[in-house]
Amino acid sequence: MHELLVGTKKGLFVIRGDGPGTFRIAERAFAGNVVEFAMRDPRTGRYFASVTSGFYGPRLMFTDNPSGEWEAAVGPVFPDGYDATLERIWVVMPGEADGLLYAGVDPAALFLSTDGGESWALNEALWAHRVEGDWQPGLGGLALHSICPWPGDPQRLAVGVSAAGVLISEDGGASWDTGYTGLVPEYLPEEDREGTNALCVHNMHRAIARPERLFMQFHGSVYRSDDAGSTWLDIAAGLTSGFGFPLVVDPGDPDSAFVIPLTGAEDRVTPGGNVTVFETRDAGGSWIPRSEGLPGHDAWLTVLRQAFGASGEGAELGLWFGATSGEVFGSTDAGTSWFTVADRLAPVTSVRASR
Repeated sequence: MHELLVGTKKGLFVIRGDGPGTFRIAERAFAGNVVEFAMRDPRTGRYFASVTSGFYGPRLMFTDNPSGEWEAAVGPVFPDGYDATLERIWVVMPGEADGLLYAGVDPAALFLSTDGGESWALNEALWAHRVEGDWQPGLGGLALHSICPWPGDPQRLAVGVSAAGVLISEDGGASWDTGYTGLVPEYLPEEDREGTNALCVHNMHRAIARPERLFMQFHGSVYRSDDAGSTWLDIAAGLTSGFGFPLVVDPGDPDSAFVIPLTGAEDRVTPGGNVTVFETRDAGGSWIPRSEGLPGHDAWLTVLRQAFGASGEGAELGLWFGATSGEVFGSTDAGTSWFTVADRLAPVTSVRASR
């Protein structure tokens, strides 16, 4: 049984099924509110939802049973005396120690929980780095949206920020270094590119089976790092567009990545109205278009940053994505073929899956 947590502009949908034609909405929560992101911690089974309410503002909610009551976590919230107000909780990621979770927010900051997500504290070192570095927002705000733990080592962590690049810690977040070399911000005048930290990372994931490798969807290209984020190689050749937001990897294959290209920043829809997921199995050396079962014409879809998720690995890798048109698509054969999971939801903000 596959379980999808689909965040939308009108609440959270829990969708379950085994394959094409079997998926049904099992639960709906937070009706009328924006659910920016939702996930299930695979270690404990606990569910988390980032909910932005017009009355309460952004809150992180959790439950052990999505058909029951949800509780509000204590935080994330900026401490008294900080000149910052929480605008959005972008992502929640399990850490590599018992009870450890991370949350990335707007304005760009990292929060940590050591009690299974019930309470949260600001990572002061990264906040100081942000202030000293004079980070500037992208068009979607100043967002810490990508968190990449190192499998088995809670001391090592990389995060992606729009628009401030890659930050790397080797000491559990006590200090941070930058990972900029090789990233080319083509949206800046050529004379302003050298040494800038105005680097608009759109998404970043670690290859679990080879953790020194990271894949990145950047503003205008796709990149790979083989040295834990210190340097980057452009691997976008062969894609219909280097621009996009969605990105996932196969946890069992360090050479794999999947992206959904969009046209450039001015339009942000599927190129030519054709919905295509591109797959690489050679670390970006080549890309294979996967579109069987997806809309092939007059489908001008927009797929947001967190609206592409994966479950399983290898030949049984499940791939799942949703669009702002309210459609959700799935594949249970690593992208070889696709089917419609749901077609009349509210605009989809995030998709995460488990089995």
